[in-house]
Formats: sequence, structure tokens, C-alpha cells
Amino acid sequence: MSELSKKPSLGLVWVLVILAAAVTVAVGGTLRGKSYIVVSILLVIYAMVPFFISFERRKPQARELVAVAVMVALAVAARAAFIWLPNFKPMAAIVMVAGVGFGPSAGFMVGALAALASGFIFGIGPWMPWQMLSFGLCGLVFGALAKRGAIPREGWSWKQKLAVSLGGGLFVLLVAGPLLDTSSVFLLLSTFTPEGVAALYLAGVPVNALQGIATFATLFLVGNPILDRLGRLRQKYGLMD
Repeated sequence: MSELSKKPSLGLVWVLVILAAAVTVAVGGTLRGKSYIVVSILLVIYAMVPFFISFERRKPQARELVAVAVMVALAVAARAAFIWLPNFKPMAAIVMVAGVGFGPSAGFMVGALAALASGFIFGIGPWMPWQMLSFGLCGLVFGALAKRGAIPREGWSWKQKLAVSLGGGLFVLLVAGPLLDTSSVFLLLSTFTPEGVAALYLAGVPVNALQGIATFATLFLVGNPILDRLGRLRQKYGLMD
């Protein structure tokens, strides 16, 4: 029996993740205090497990791991470079480009690891799993769109560049940003009310809008140059999901 056949299928992994999530929610509901904070963090971690397993199953070669590490470093540098300008962080754009260039699972890894690594600069707390999931989804979604042919892997025309940049900015504004705001709902509210939840999400809109603008500008200005270099690596070493 091969090593791969001994491992559970991804379908079984998802079933186990769902069961673990259900048990966690059920147990958390019986506990007092702010157990919902721990429950929310565990649920986010559960959600990321299948993606990490999927990447490991591909048996990535050393050169692919190096390429992922380089994109992680670039994403972290992009976030750190604007530490002087609060909330203007182009890291999501770099993660999206990595997903387009290398594929969805590699894109997810770049986003999750970049969020974790940059946390050592900006701070690590109970919100970290939410950041890892949020930035990981940026790479996963744009990688999946590129894999399906909806986004060209290189040589964007002016119109394509504008469309991808707008899409990236809107994804941060409407998906990635609100997902991060959800962590604030669990961490800051002692009791959940429609007014309190709405207030937190509305408070996050200006921040998410600025992040979306940073993502749009980065994709529009440097998306093609980065993809050109990733394309050379992909053709030379066959790096792609």
C-alpha cells in the first residue's frame, strides 16, 4: 500500500473538519464566559486544515517551496513598507498575484504564511487565524479564477489589468475585510446584538476601503511585472497547481 493510499482522502478530511466544528460549537455553547472567542478561533483553524493538507499532498519540490517563500517574503515586505501609513497595506495584492501565477493552493499558502510572518511585525493575537484565513482566501480565489481561465496568468492588457485590479479591490472591501471584521465581533462584543454587530462592520468599512484602494493600486502598477517573472519560473520549472 502506497503512502498516499494510507492517508485519508480530502473528502474524509472535510467530513472530520465539519464534525469537529459541530462538536466544538456544541461544547462551547455549554461553557460560560467568552468561550465563543476560543470557539471562533478553532473554527477558523479547522477551515484552513484541508488547504494545508491539499498543498502537502501535491509533494511540492524544493524549488516550488523556495518560490512560495520568496512570494511570502515579498508580501510581508509590501505590508511592512507602509507601516507608516495605517491601514494602507498592499499585501493582499501580492498574495493575489501569487495565486494567479502559481495556482490556488500555492496562493493560499502564500497568503496564510504571509499573514503569520507579518504578525511578528504588527502583532500576534487571537485574530491571527482570521488573518491567515482572510489572506489565504485572496490567493485561493484568484488562483482558482486564473486556473479556470477567468484571469490571464501573464501579459494583462490595459482592460484586463483594470478589471483584475477592480476585482481585487472589491474582494478586499466586500470579502476579505469583512471576514477580518468578524473576528472583532467575537473578540470585542460581550453580547451579540444586531446593533452592536452592525456597528462593528460599519466601523470597518473605511479601513477595508483603504485596503481595497491599496490592493487596486498595487495590482494595477506592479501586477504585470511580477507575473512576468513568475511566468518565467513557471515555464522553467513547471511550478503550477
